[in-house]
Amino acid sequence: MGEVATRVRVYGRVQGVGFRYFVQSRSRSLGLVGWVRNRSDGTVEALAEGPADAVAEWIDLLREGAPASRVERVETRS
Repeated sequence: MGEVATRVRVYGRVQGVGFRYFVQSRSRSLGLVGWVRNRSDGTVEALAEGPADAVAEWIDLLREGAPASRVERVETRS
């Protein structure tokens, strides 16, 4: 599998609960690079680049969310 870049937008209770740190730490552990930021509408947006299987695993982890978060939905865009 090759390298991919995927942008995600996460909806739910994802601000003020350590979600950005969760995204960043999971990205590092999977060997991905990118960024994560809060949006003014209460969502979190992130971009990850790396091996396709690692990015797919990262997206699955985001759907589960950080312990204090409540993820309602994750939209992806490649």
